[in-house]
Amino acid sequence: MTGPGFRISPLRANRVRLAATLAVLGPGLVSGFADNDAGGITTYSLAGIQFGYDLLWVILASQIALFFTQELGARLGLATGQGMTGLIRERFGVRWATLAAAAMLVANLGTTIAEFAGIGAALGLFGVPVPVSALVSAVAVVALISWGSFGKIQYLFVGLGAAISLAYAISAFQSGADWGRAAVSLVIPHGTLTSAYWLAVVGTVGTTITPWGQGFIQAYVVDKRLGPEDLAGERIDVGLGSFLTNLIAAFIVVACAATLWAHGDTGITNAATAARALAPFAGSMASLLFAAGLLGASLLGLGVVPLSSAYTACEAFGWEMGVNWKWREARAFYGLLTFFIGFAALFILIPDISLFQVMFLSQVLNGLLLPIILVFVMLLSSDRRLLGPLASGRLLLAIGWAITVALTLMSLLLVWATIFPIG
Repeated sequence: MTGPGFRISPLRANRVRLAATLAVLGPGLVSGFADNDAGGITTYSLAGIQFGYDLLWVILASQIALFFTQELGARLGLATGQGMTGLIRERFGVRWATLAAAAMLVANLGTTIAEFAGIGAALGLFGVPVPVSALVSAVAVVALISWGSFGKIQYLFVGLGAAISLAYAISAFQSGADWGRAAVSLVIPHGTLTSAYWLAVVGTVGTTITPWGQGFIQAYVVDKRLGPEDLAGERIDVGLGSFLTNLIAAFIVVACAATLWAHGDTGITNAATAARALAPFAGSMASLLFAAGLLGASLLGLGVVPLSSAYTACEAFGWEMGVNWKWREARAFYGLLTFFIGFAALFILIPDISLFQVMFLSQVLNGLLLPIILVFVMLLSSDRRLLGPLASGRLLLAIGWAITVALTLMSLLLVWATIFPIG
């Protein structure tokens, strides 16, 4: 209560504001941590192994773009209380919603398969067969999501993300990196413009700014029942998530550049082998932490990406969805979640499949499909009838469209470089 005889002390007011902000945190952090999944770690590892410090500038550029795209997704959820494909269906019709959902689900499927590939590769270092790791992880993730509560699941995701971040930070600092060179490469583009270079650039962007990430953060905001009044707190959440995502990505690149690339060991083709190969240069602890980070990141991605797929499909058809619902209350949601995880687990058991190719190419696929999703996001974000005061102004629209055009051009350049190799 307030009145002439009642005043809230500044300290108490600050505590109230802090508590309100902390209550909002979650969607941006979880989405950010999950960006550093199996495919992401593989992509960042290969960037460091093959190009040294040269691609660090891509990570900084991706961080800026990630903040703006994730903020757009969060703002759409805050303003409308609806997920992405649900809004597209309402605003543009069923056909366009089907196109957006199809693009999202195709990209998500590749990413989910990559998570199983990461789990199999990480546990394979300890002698665990791929069929065993796939079965156990699939059952564990479905059980945790379907039997938990929203709060517990969020804390689990954030805690796992924090542990992964710490593992890669330690690995980087134990690698004996040239931090001066890393700092220069972070702000000044380096490298020779070959087909392999552009494939790595698009793959790096594709693992940072993803179709599933756009759909997930919007659905997560809705599932958490946040509203327009939470915009300031959610922007802090998105900012933290974007910063931590790319900070850890930079640590992975630096760890591999300072060890494997610096010693000419550039023939390694996957993150799991990279983890083993780090030992002679950075010590057994750095190697173990790198492998543990790959496992944790894959498990986190396996929990988040299929959730994004289930959200997307249920939004498109208007079905009940959300992790606060029980199985009997949202059968379609949990059924789809189980299907996406189960299908990916079976796919990874195909004989002689290259786990590395699955993980890396899934990130390139993300990069190619992302412009389709971003065009819908930009069109929706400018609709004042839909978003009211949370609609994008001229500056945010200009930045958003610039990012969308840049990512589209990168995708077209990748296709051109694949057909007509640059060198």
